Amino acid sequence: MAAYLDTRAAMFANLSLIEKIEVLQDLLVDHATGGGADEKEYKELRAIVIKDGSSLGKAAPTFLRTCRDLSQFWQFIKFKFPTYAERRRYLWDEFSPLLEQAERVDAAPSDAVISSVIALFDSAHVMEAWHKALERRGDDPEGAITMARTLLESVCKHIIEERNGKCDETPDMNKLYRQAAELLNIAPSQHSEPVFKQILGGCTAVVEGLGALRNRLGDSHGKVKAAVKPAARHAELAVNLAGTLAMFLLATSQAQSRR
Repeated sequence: MAAYLDTRAAMFANLSLIEKIEVLQDLLVDHATGGGADEKEYKELRAIVIKDGSSLGKAAPTFLRTCRDLSQFWQFIKFKFPTYAERRRYLWDEFSPLLEQAERVDAAPSDAVISSVIALFDSAHVMEAWHKALERRGDDPEGAITMARTLLESVCKHIIEERNGKCDETPDMNKLYRQAAELLNIAPSQHSEPVFKQILGGCTAVVEGLGALRNRLGDSHGKVKAAVKPAARHAELAVNLAGTLAMFLLATSQAQSRR
């Protein structure tokens, strides 16, 4: 039984966002039509969707926000519709806006690649930052830029702590990245080959640029009346750069751990 649960948990972790929402929809359809459903799975999937201010949370069915467990959902659905066919149709219709929003979040092929790498690491903070960055880049560019920087901060802390290093509570992002890069042996100063120094120096420049972009256009600081507002394309660039660099850092960390 334990082995089955471990296998299911591993499979569940590797699902894309839209696949997890489809699992949630199927779970509720089964429960509403006389089948069995797993309480823990429902709560975990519901937590992914119900996030204050997130684009997914706004698109979620009302009953998903109010039914905290399956018993509450059952009390809701059994009195709302008397037949299984009506319940199925209702749930499919109610999940449609949520699935459409999930498709927008998972739209870019690179998102799925980065998500699959991040999912391999047992770090809730890293995964949460990545999902928030993806969710916000379309309708909240300022928030997406802030979360792009938060993603890199979380990845650097994860790597440093994994190697028994110590992180300051409020570190300078550039110093934090240099510390993580040196632990991974990917700091420009650790290489003599010009092409490697150039590429790794570019990674450092990305971190510095994202930090400056977050301070200038993100939502982490107060703004003056005439402040420049970022467009969705600016958020897309910031999130893609942060996601790609985060994937490189985590993949490098994993490769070194295998040696």
